[in-house]
Amino acid sequence: MAENKFTAPDAIARCAPMSKLQAVIGGKWKILILWYVMVYRVQRFGELMRRIEGITQSTLTKQLRELETDGFLHREVYKEIPPKVEYTLTELGESFMPVLQNMFEWSGEYLCSDYKK
Repeated sequence: MAENKFTAPDAIARCAPMSKLQAVIGGKWKILILWYVMVYRVQRFGELMRRIEGITQSTLTKQLRELETDGFLHREVYKEIPPKVEYTLTELGESFMPVLQNMFEWSGEYLCSDYKK
């Protein structure tokens, strides 16, 4: 039986870009966070909390900070009471939009039987 070229250990070791991508978007909620910011263009913390069912406040905070550190999100803090914070995609985040769109379409076609284009 021939070994699958995509799961061979040496192939994985040579694929540093995929390892880096996994490190950046590998958090349980990061793809959803990026998706909602992409779809709505601007998202506040509370809006993301309401949209992402099952996420905790501390996890959302952590994953938002990681996406900001990795250059995918911009965090704008407005000096108001109560404080207002908005998240938008950076240029790097915008460049990832076609990947997210393809993931959405692929999952709709292959994972969701009730998906209609």
